[in-house]
Order: sequence, then C-alpha cells, then structure tokens
Amino acid sequence: MERTAHWNDVYTRVPSYQVSWFETHAITSLELFDDMGVSAGDAVIDVGGGASVLVDGLLDKGYSDLTVLDISSDALTQSRERVGTSAAVSWICADLLTWEVDRPRDVWHDRAVFHFLRDDEIEAYARTLREAVAPGGALIMGVFAPDGPTHCSGLPVERYSADELLAIVGNDFSLVTTRNVVHTTPNGAAQSFTWIGARKSE
Repeated sequence: MERTAHWNDVYTRVPSYQVSWFETHAITSLELFDDMGVSAGDAVIDVGGGASVLVDGLLDKGYSDLTVLDISSDALTQSRERVGTSAAVSWICADLLTWEVDRPRDVWHDRAVFHFLRDDEIEAYARTLREAVAPGGALIMGVFAPDGPTHCSGLPVERYSADELLAIVGNDFSLVTTRNVVHTTPNGAAQSFTWIGARKSE
C-alpha cells in the first residue's frame, strides 16, 4: 500500500507532462522494438507503463495485443482517457512485485521501473520477468546509468550498466543490443540511461 499511495500521490500532484520521466514520443523504446525485430502481432506488456506514451506509439504502428501494467490507478486512468476506451489495450492496476502472471508475453518493456527496486524486490522482479516472457521473447529495459541520478520522485534509485542488468535478469537472456541515452527532463535536467535489448532462449 505504501508504494501504491506514493505513486498515486505523484500523479495526483504533478501533471504527467511535468514528471521527470515524461517524453513527448517514446523514441528510444520504439527504435529498440524495431532493433529487436518485434512485430505488430506480438503480445507486449509495458510494466510501469502508467501515463507513458509508448502505448500511443505502438497503437499508431498497428500493435493489437498490448498490456499496460502500473501500480497507480491514476496514471492508468490518464493513459486510458488519452488513447480512448476502444483502444486494443488491457489495463492492469497491480503491484508488479506481487502480480500473478496471467499469460506469456512476446515482449516485456520496462522504462524506469527497475532502478527503484532493492534486494528482495529485485529477486521478485526477476522471477516475474522470467515467468512472463515467452521462449524466444524480447526484453527491452531502460534504467538509470552509472552516471545517472541517485534519486527520483523522492526515492533513492540504483544505477546499472548493461552487463549488470543482464546478470540480474538471468542466463535465460542473451544481449542483442545496448544503448546509452541522455533523457532531458521537462525542466531541462539531463539524465543518463542504460538501455538493453535481450532475447530469451527458446
């Protein structure tokens, strides 16, 4: 409940276009979808997707099996109202760390969730990830880089290199591509991100 209250409070107090992770277009994510050879018919889950505009970009590209999972009902409401209730999206309000996987997905996307986790939370995340991604599926993940921020939204964060991320998600995944990207926040601050694209073994 503490995590839920925190993130609902964030989205209540701050408009989605002013939060530090806001981006007008999910450019890096969409480019990595292309790099990983993801197709519009693949089942995609965007964990911590909240009010992110990735779902907009995927809908524009014809994706038809999309799931957005977030702990904040307020964030999901904003996205649902933005893209319309008729959009081909399943909205799940749940804590990722206790969520029970309902079916395998071809793509797991996470931008800026994992770096908030610590200790046993990291282990729970990795277990859920391995269960949720279908054999041969893709993992696309973006987190704060080693030279990135130490705090975000009033919380401490961890920072990772591509090798560190891959070591955590497990031997089932093989690295396909990696990027170092600088995100500019709405107030003009620069944040360094590590991105990976990995493929789960068949």
